[in-house]
Amino acid sequence: MEKQFPLRPHPHLYEINTWAWLERLSARLGRLVRLADVPDTEWDAIAQRGFDIVWLMGVWQHSAEARRIELADPANKPLFDRVLPGWTPEDVIGSPYSIARYVPDARIGTWDSLDRVREKLRARGVALFLDFVGNHTALDHPWTREHPEYYLQGTQEDFQKDPSSFYRSDTSKGPVFFALGKDPYFPPWDDVAQLNHFSPEMRTALLTDLRTIAAHCDGVRCDMAMLQFNDIFERVWNHRLHDADSPETEFWHDAHAAVPGLILLAEAYWGTEQRLLDLGFSFVYDKGLYDAVRYQNFPEVHARLAEGAGYQRHLARFLENHDEDCCATAFGSERLVSVGTLMGTLPGMRFYQEGETEGAKTHLPIALRRIAEEPPDPTSAAFFEKILRITEADVFHSGRWNLLPVNPEGDSTSPHLVVYEWRSEKSWKVISVNLAGSASQGRVQFGDRRLPAKEYVFYDELNDVRYVRSADELRNPGLFVRREGFQAHLFDVSPV
Repeated sequence: MEKQFPLRPHPHLYEINTWAWLERLSARLGRLVRLADVPDTEWDAIAQRGFDIVWLMGVWQHSAEARRIELADPANKPLFDRVLPGWTPEDVIGSPYSIARYVPDARIGTWDSLDRVREKLRARGVALFLDFVGNHTALDHPWTREHPEYYLQGTQEDFQKDPSSFYRSDTSKGPVFFALGKDPYFPPWDDVAQLNHFSPEMRTALLTDLRTIAAHCDGVRCDMAMLQFNDIFERVWNHRLHDADSPETEFWHDAHAAVPGLILLAEAYWGTEQRLLDLGFSFVYDKGLYDAVRYQNFPEVHARLAEGAGYQRHLARFLENHDEDCCATAFGSERLVSVGTLMGTLPGMRFYQEGETEGAKTHLPIALRRIAEEPPDPTSAAFFEKILRITEADVFHSGRWNLLPVNPEGDSTSPHLVVYEWRSEKSWKVISVNLAGSASQGRVQFGDRRLPAKEYVFYDELNDVRYVRSADELRNPGLFVRREGFQAHLFDVSPV
């Protein structure tokens, strides 16, 4: 088994909707572009911006049945009309998470072109991530014909009582009623069939697919990874398991053992993050922090960041991805500096999506191959370029991160501030973010930190301003910080 790709600590990930990206490149270059045809300058630009990982989202064979379902759903028309006026049926490609087979889609490329992309990225020091969906398959996946026993099934009576939870497939042996895949808190997904994770044969076949994927990439983003836990699977599907015995091991334990050199990133919710890390994942989504920041739940933000630094380094921080609203829409331009500075300088994986750094406002439905073009926002582009440049510094990857307490100073606004530092032998950074919409202030406490110089320069790299503070003040009462609403400091600190 190949050794794990040597990622630097606290890596930067760049998510690309592969099909839509190739459509944009094709339009720009005036010819059909597949992965093999992507100009080297595109890979150069990604590497030069400081990204350590490219996640090519949605490369696997799309499902014809999923596409049919999307086109037949009248609820999709107003959405498609809004994001792509004048769309045609050819623009509807179906969800990339309704996977017909783990082979590159013909529109995107071949195994050979995928391998060549991996080689090009590796030559630039960048890892390649792909998708892995362990919970379900497309309704027209070969297993639904060749191995229907790999899936949870219902009866004719079940289908008649609840047709929205099943997919009827007519086979040579009669009709089969596949249970549709689901998250227990939402209606079933109408374009995928639910795999039976209590079937040893299915798990063996799924691990074979994972080994195949692992031979062509450095890591995988695992869709809805918590759904494969034995206890969660049993809780959701107990009524369909017919007293089947729970496997002795967790699926993710077996997956990590099968491909120990593969980097695993989990889409995970419901407090399952640590369990997944214990089973071999390197990174897990930090959706809890995203929600706390978006909805300004200040106590929750502080509580989540107060967990140990060793845990923080495994969390994937994001302001958007293909499941969330665009950053520019969710947070607005007025909050960009605060949330962008926070997520871009915290420990863990720093996760960006294509279009986010240009200020894109229209969320691309994953069933479409394109949306209407929109010009980049200069303010967003300049801000993110600055953050990416600043966080290329070694201290943000090899330094020590520490959350700093902030005492009240003159009012009760200090809980709105999040302040932390990165330190190494050669560098010291202090970041102060105001997550509230009004001015906030407080005194930052450095504890018994050794401060050998008499004075220190605090150079704000975001705002190009310098402040000089004495070591005595830093010791007691502490560094005074005040920021207007949704603003931030990013200090480079050095002795006078």
